[in-house]
Amino acid sequence: MPNQDEQTAAPFLVLAVDDEEVALKNLVRILAKEGYAAHAAGTGGEAIRLLGQNLYDVVLTDLVMEGADGLEILARAKERDPETEVIIVTGHGSVEGAVAATKKGAFHYIQKPVRPDEIRSIVRQAAEKRRLARKVRDLEKRIEDESPTIIGSSQNIQAVRKLIARIAPSDANVCITGESGTGKELAAKAIHRASRRAEGRFLAVNCASFTEELLANELFGHEKDAFTGASRTRAGLLESAHGGTVFLDEIGDMPLSMQAKILRVVQEREILRVGGATPIPVDIRIICATNKDLKSLVEAGVFRRDLYFRLNVIPIHLPALSERLADIPLLSAYFLRRAASRAGKRLSGFSEEALGLMAGYSFPGNVRELENIVERAVALACGERVETCDLPPDLSDFSTLFIHRREGKMRPLEEIEQEYIQWVLDQTGHNKSEAARILGIDRVSLYRKLKRSAFDEPS
Repeated sequence: MPNQDEQTAAPFLVLAVDDEEVALKNLVRILAKEGYAAHAAGTGGEAIRLLGQNLYDVVLTDLVMEGADGLEILARAKERDPETEVIIVTGHGSVEGAVAATKKGAFHYIQKPVRPDEIRSIVRQAAEKRRLARKVRDLEKRIEDESPTIIGSSQNIQAVRKLIARIAPSDANVCITGESGTGKELAAKAIHRASRRAEGRFLAVNCASFTEELLANELFGHEKDAFTGASRTRAGLLESAHGGTVFLDEIGDMPLSMQAKILRVVQEREILRVGGATPIPVDIRIICATNKDLKSLVEAGVFRRDLYFRLNVIPIHLPALSERLADIPLLSAYFLRRAASRAGKRLSGFSEEALGLMAGYSFPGNVRELENIVERAVALACGERVETCDLPPDLSDFSTLFIHRREGKMRPLEEIEQEYIQWVLDQTGHNKSEAARILGIDRVSLYRKLKRSAFDEPS
């Protein structure tokens, strides 16, 4: 029987399914006495309807019924929520079917005639398994919530965090732009966690990872016999995210025909399964992301104008790491702690030289590249700190260090030269004589260049 704390917080919801009226009433009575919130379904079709409306902790179903049988109910329950535990009730002649059901994910099976003590015991075990799964999930969510997602103190990243806090409570669609590796999915998750949908599912779909046919099947699901091999009805990802948030990554790579279907979802809040004719309502918030210029794609005729305006209700731009270099020490420290913990190493941080080298690097792969570099350095580190020898050799490559685009534009030579001079000064502790020697110019020329810049410091 559920303990007092569990009953106070949220009673376990159990669905009992049996086409024999007396047997069904008996099951519901036993479950209610044990303190469970019990729903009853007298047919397989009724059970499937209830499964579409509620998330059940445990399903107790007869195996042999007309219409939808216990195996179909098992499949639908697991499709709706993989953590739902399903118990099969079967007659003596269908034990083989019950055993087959356990191989397909059923928790257990009970032979008829059912004994109240046996039902209580097996349902209690299933509920306990469900309770532990819920506890693990809640713990994982709490850890995720407590882990910083958008790290940094630079002005532009603080502006992003403030914008997310302002728009998260609404249901408005959001379009996140930025170069690859800037953390667009992290921003989408931050919006989800701060929204009223936080208890719902966060579903991320990479639109560039599927063919058009496969993407349609994954997003919308299909009806039975919709195509060769469709032996049963299957709910799509959008349907399974009902009440939550859907993150459509790389939306700029979505085919035009698929864009029309997504437009229907955005406008009508309903979907059509592949091969289906009945619209299915869905309650989802859509967040999309791209590293492409959607306006240019609209002008080129490869992205629908109406969909662009529907998705781009609230635009958020994530700056490249080269535009927030001041955040590199914070990000590096965070990735170091996490990588060292996973590797079982005790590292105090980075040497001055290593951190200086990283601070001067442009990171064309953005935050994702920084994370990979730190993970590599932790794996190679032999001492108490990460040294320059633990970093990739290309961090000292001038062409990679300084010749990078800003906001999609090529930069003037004078600006790149000034940055390089600043980097050399930083490496020499602002010793101008040593810096001039490294630069291959005399001190007079160096002073003349410094006067044109904004970073001159007294030696």
